[in-house]
Amino acid sequence: MSAWNYHPSLSEEERDEYNDGSVKLRNPNIELMDQDILYHLALGSGSHDLQEMFGDVKFVCMGGTPKRMENFAHFIMDEIGYKLPAGTQLQDISAFSYRYSMYKVGPVLSISHGMGVPSLGILLHEMIKLMYHAKCKDPIFIRIGTCGGIGVEGGTVVITEDAVDGLLRSTHELAILGKIVHRPAILDKRLVRELKSLASQDDPYDTIVGKTMCTADFYEGQGRLDGAFCEYTEQDKMDYLEKLHDFGVVNIEMECTIFAALTHYAGIKAAIVCVTLLDRLKGDQVMSPKEVMNEWQQRPQILVSRLIRKHLAQAGHLKNLSSIPSAIKSPRRFKLVQQESEAHE
Repeated sequence: MSAWNYHPSLSEEERDEYNDGSVKLRNPNIELMDQDILYHLALGSGSHDLQEMFGDVKFVCMGGTPKRMENFAHFIMDEIGYKLPAGTQLQDISAFSYRYSMYKVGPVLSISHGMGVPSLGILLHEMIKLMYHAKCKDPIFIRIGTCGGIGVEGGTVVITEDAVDGLLRSTHELAILGKIVHRPAILDKRLVRELKSLASQDDPYDTIVGKTMCTADFYEGQGRLDGAFCEYTEQDKMDYLEKLHDFGVVNIEMECTIFAALTHYAGIKAAIVCVTLLDRLKGDQVMSPKEVMNEWQQRPQILVSRLIRKHLAQAGHLKNLSSIPSAIKSPRRFKLVQQESEAHE
C-alpha cells in the first residue's frame, strides 16, 4: 500500500456530540465487545464497576514517572482538603499492570505515563476509554512534566500554546494499516489563558506561554552532542536551536503532539504544563543538583493545583470530599484481568 496523508479533524456537527460533557469513542467495535479490558491499567469494564470507581473524575493529571505522580497525588490531596477514611492510605490502582501507576484523590486522577510518544499514546487510548465507561462529564486532561528550555532559564514553567513535531508541524503522525495518518495537535486555548492567569507575581520564577516541540528521542532528535552517536557539529546544533527559537518554540519534550492530538480528537479539553531543567542554548546535560530539580518539578504541580482548586470551588465541591472505594463487579473477571496484565513479558 502506498503512503498517503490524511488530516481528520472534528466538524462542528461532530463537536455537538460532546455538548453534554460526555466522552464518546470513535470506535464502534467497543460496544460489540463482551467486556473492554484496559490491559495496561489492569482494569476492565466487566471486572470492575468503572462508573462507581471513576464516575466523579474531573481532572486527569499525567506525568512521566510513578514517583512524581504519587507525590502529586499526596500534594493535591492536601491542596483540595481530601480526607481518606481512618486506617486507609492512597493505593496504586494499576499496581498489577506493572506499567503505569494510578492514584485517585476524589475527582483527581494522578497517573504516570512513562517516557515518549508510544508509552503516552497507549495510556491515552485506555484513559479515554476509561472516561467513557465511567460516564465522566467534562474531564480535563493535564500533562505535568519536565523539558529542556530554549532561551529560557532552568526552573521556568512553560504552558504549551501549540504543540509541534520535529519538522515544526502542528500534527501527530502515525502509520495505520500502511497509511500515514496526521491528526491535528490542538490544545484548549481557554485552558492556556486560564492557567497563565493563575501564575502569581509572587512566584519566585517565571511562567510563560509558548510553542513546545515534541521529538521521538532524547539525544539526536533534540540535537544533543552527548549521545552514543552524533553526526553533526555544535554549529549545526546551534543553528537548529536558533531556528526553533525564532519560530517561537520555548521548550522541547517527547510527548506533546500525541497528547494534544488524541485529546483533541476525543473532544477532551487538555493542557500541558512543564518546567525547564536547563536552557539548551547553553548546554546539553542536566547539571542542576537533585534537590534543586525536585523543587523545580513542584512548580507545574502548584500551577495545576490552583486550576483544580478554582474549578472545584466554582462547582462547590472543594469541601466535604469523601473517598469512593474500589468496586469489583465480577471477582472472577477481576482475577482474569489481573492475571492478563501480570503476564507482561
